[in-house]
Amino acid sequence: MNWKEFSHTLSQTLSQSIHIETAAPVSGGDIHQAFKLHTHTGNYFLKLNHLEALPLFETEVHNLRAITRSGSILCPKPLGFGRHNEQAWLLMEHLQLTSKGDDFQRGRDLALMHHQINHETKPFGWFENNYIGHTPQLNRWHSDWVGFYGEERLRPQLEMTQLNDAPRQLYELGCELIERLPNWFQNYQPEASLLHGDLWGGNSAFTTSGDAVVFDPACYYGDRETDLAMSELFGGFSDAFYAGYNEVFPLDRDYAKRKPLYNLYHILNHYNLFGGHYAQQAQGTIEQLLQQG
Repeated sequence: MNWKEFSHTLSQTLSQSIHIETAAPVSGGDIHQAFKLHTHTGNYFLKLNHLEALPLFETEVHNLRAITRSGSILCPKPLGFGRHNEQAWLLMEHLQLTSKGDDFQRGRDLALMHHQINHETKPFGWFENNYIGHTPQLNRWHSDWVGFYGEERLRPQLEMTQLNDAPRQLYELGCELIERLPNWFQNYQPEASLLHGDLWGGNSAFTTSGDAVVFDPACYYGDRETDLAMSELFGGFSDAFYAGYNEVFPLDRDYAKRKPLYNLYHILNHYNLFGGHYAQQAQGTIEQLLQQG
């Protein structure tokens, strides 16, 4: 990257003079290159990727703005996105992050975000399709959560597994599970909450002052239990986090029964992104769910 040329691109896009003095690589992401930019006007956080990632960056801007508008939990402010030569870029405010903070309050903040209920006629979905990792995520509006979760979440991932050489049985069992989804919702009718959508420990932290931060969202309106389920899939959140959440917005008593159902989506996506043992994990999860439901 020619940082002098890129300074000119940023200045034109943001309609203000930006002079990049240093650009330090930031580790931790699986998909994008990331840099901390030090400029004469302060520090910024930059993501770079191939030009094909430009639509992903555009939807990320929309997601971050939606979380900000909720007034519930802190996330980086998006400042601009675009193309430079053959690369896509996304510029955000730079937040100094740490792994330590008030996890009880982080749970409360997430619960407050989930209180941002969508009351449109078709409440489950989003105004555009976006991405989970770099996998396209369909968000067509549904009035019925079971229909949304089966057709916009599980079925597209199952179809992708077949393009990625997973066993045919995984797809067939997954389709059977979709047909039986109503069994998990006989006594539970979720409302359509504003979701982060990709809430694992690597997508949340704290500022140095202790405030909770979330980033890399994949927002839509859906069952809030999906965010809580993913937060448990890979760890990173303490008991205090769940205590804080339940103080504000207590979970349904049968949440634990639906948790593996919701995490199946992310396990399937991990297979489609990374391959390997995730196909076996997904099939095992489906088999267990079919035995229960």
